[in-house]
Amino acid sequence: MKKARYLQLLLILAGVVAGGAVFATFNDLSADVAPKAPILSLDTKQTETNPEAPQVSESQTLQTASTVTEQKPNGDTSGSKSKLWSYQPVNAPTTPVVKNQNWVRTPIDAFVLAPLEAKGLAPSTDADRATYIRRATLDVWGLIPTPEEVANFVNDKAPDAYEKVADRLLASPHYGERQARRWLDLARYSDSAGFTLDDTRPNMWRYRDYVINAFNQDKPYSRFIQEQLAGDEIAPGDQDALIATGFLRGYPDDPFSRLVVDRKYISTTDITDTVGEVFLGSTVGCARCHNHKFDKISQKDYFSLQAFFANLSASDKIPAAIGPQEIEYRNKLAKWEAASQGTRAKLKALLDPIRQKATDYFRERYTKDVQASLNKPRQKWSPHDRWVNHWFSEAFTERSLREWLQDTAKDKNAPGYDPKNPERYKQYLALQEELKKFDALKPNGSDTISAMTELGYTDAPPTRVLFGGILDRPQEEVQPAFPAALSSEKPVIVPTAFSSGRRTALANWIADEKNPLTARVFVNRIWEQYFGRGIVETVSDFGKAGTKPTNPKLLDYLADSFVKHNWSVKQLHRQVLLSGVYRQSSAHRDDVHQADPENKLLAVFPRKRLEAEEIRDALLVASGKLEEKVGGPSVFPPIPGNLGVGDKWIVSKDAQDHNRRSLYIFTRSSVPYPLLESFDMASAQHVHHKREVTTTPLQALTLLNSDVVLDWSQALAGRVIRETGNNEAAQLDRLYQILLSRTPDDTEKSALQSFLSSQEQVIKEKALTGKFEISVPTGLTEIKELDPIRAAAFVDLVHTVANSNDFAYRF
Repeated sequence: MKKARYLQLLLILAGVVAGGAVFATFNDLSADVAPKAPILSLDTKQTETNPEAPQVSESQTLQTASTVTEQKPNGDTSGSKSKLWSYQPVNAPTTPVVKNQNWVRTPIDAFVLAPLEAKGLAPSTDADRATYIRRATLDVWGLIPTPEEVANFVNDKAPDAYEKVADRLLASPHYGERQARRWLDLARYSDSAGFTLDDTRPNMWRYRDYVINAFNQDKPYSRFIQEQLAGDEIAPGDQDALIATGFLRGYPDDPFSRLVVDRKYISTTDITDTVGEVFLGSTVGCARCHNHKFDKISQKDYFSLQAFFANLSASDKIPAAIGPQEIEYRNKLAKWEAASQGTRAKLKALLDPIRQKATDYFRERYTKDVQASLNKPRQKWSPHDRWVNHWFSEAFTERSLREWLQDTAKDKNAPGYDPKNPERYKQYLALQEELKKFDALKPNGSDTISAMTELGYTDAPPTRVLFGGILDRPQEEVQPAFPAALSSEKPVIVPTAFSSGRRTALANWIADEKNPLTARVFVNRIWEQYFGRGIVETVSDFGKAGTKPTNPKLLDYLADSFVKHNWSVKQLHRQVLLSGVYRQSSAHRDDVHQADPENKLLAVFPRKRLEAEEIRDALLVASGKLEEKVGGPSVFPPIPGNLGVGDKWIVSKDAQDHNRRSLYIFTRSSVPYPLLESFDMASAQHVHHKREVTTTPLQALTLLNSDVVLDWSQALAGRVIRETGNNEAAQLDRLYQILLSRTPDDTEKSALQSFLSSQEQVIKEKALTGKFEISVPTGLTEIKELDPIRAAAFVDLVHTVANSNDFAYRF
């Protein structure tokens, strides 16, 4: 008795009440579930229907979904509603009456102006048109405008000039590329699996392209949500909807982990936490180990939410529909296979005798419960057994054979040691080297899809509350349910012929116009994109620990309008672009600084440092080198040779791929692209809510010392000279027009001329010492009488302006 009380006291001190809920999302190994024929066979080579799948009536489903245990875990919020502001319904607010009606261009302006007038502040005057179009082009496209686009807008006297700019920007494929980059931050997008091995995921680019196309097509945000959570269920046969589930597949993964069951728990946890943060702005993950410390989310709520994903399995070998990309991939693959046929035949002959031994070894290295699932006859599989066997079919690869051969060749005590293996391994390494000779023929990309499905089965493994979030401390079983503080509604779960229907129920609830969080969270993200700070500054935390909205009526107006316009993301962007608050000047004002030091009321337009991708892409545009191809497999531009990452970064053979937009650069978790990493690129390890801005010496050094940036500067210098000739004053004007969308003022011109002269002298003096190394403009063919020393000084000037705050900031 004393021992029991002592343990109870320890639990209370640890913040976990004895008997509190914590659950296992899958495995009930004792469950006796009759297996069904899956839609996706374990080798995922073909798709077939499942006529034996049981059809569950809606009434049965609702009864199951609404079943609750009589014993409530501590802190259970069933039947209660939180009074938190963000959990209340969105109500369309009345547009405020303001004094300065002439400034109001859209209803947004009235909501911004009302608190300004209450504070005794006036909004800023409009920015000049050149500043506006550079600002808008960077915000909507992530690129700088051309001088011609700037001039056309500045000289457009039509009353709808701003509307034409907004519509042109939103109609361009570049809009989808820019918005996709922001969304991929949230989706923890990566082209690799993470963890120690960080293996390549050759199919994930398809999800990236799905996101680009969704924004360009102005897919309703509600549908965008539904497809990413349950595309395989709601649109069977639609490849795009299947690819959309790549949102769920994006979790970091270690396919060679021995702790298979733990790995499923971790991945299901990642999915649950990600869905909560991205779509609901809720830190639901804080309720996994104990009831949420701030919000009314209990452990039971958390694991009930996790139960929606209990039946999920990752499939990375689903055949893609044959299109131009797949045809090109297969043609190149056929050439590689033909050229390497002899070497690969030797490798197969070498490995075939040990294949079964290696397979047995890998089966035996797992925990006893996993071995039991792997050794169980298929007709006796439970949902958990089904998941384990599918996982093994995808995880066991040629690398597994190589690792076993290596281990048994070097270690005589290794299980399965064979005295013939040292010689086999030696031959294996030699054949691998021989195979590398054909690497130039290997295609980039894939002809398969990575997605999340339920393998053609309707029955899901049980989900249990896990005491303290500990996998081997399962408690009561829970059914899929929405957080009680948010909704008393019960999920309507209708199984399909090939899936449980659970995720469809969740997706429909999240995408419902009555959900108080979904629209608020998304419009707040868009506001943060334009103004650098969300109306709710904690963009992924709308709970008690998050900040309250600085302008709650504006937030609800945006959310209500967004839903009423059929969840149109483009319409939301258009409203912001055409508002008076977005047109304002960013010039400093003392009165605003004193009254509103953080500029939360937006009496001045906030300046913002360009994001990592914007800096690189803007330099590519300026140099004239940007390859504007949209979509396709990720690419590998050159990186510094001393990075030492081996085969983790094989530079793309096609030089045009080196100048693709940053969105298309291969995202490897363990090897971030150096230029982007210096400027705070998103981490692929977790949901990246907001791009933070740091200022470090490394950033300036990166732009100054990077060979790639110098190459772009040489190309830009050559472009300027080609377009203006030898007229130096015209060159300076054109340089500023390209990089900054304006011309230099007299003071700047004087400084530029002074730099040219002094730098010219520096180069000449270096020549006298025998250190004559210059960077000359590139791309010149017809310009005569060009002084190479002066031209080299001009390259240095271009390089310097590209490293200026005026270029790196959006005003």
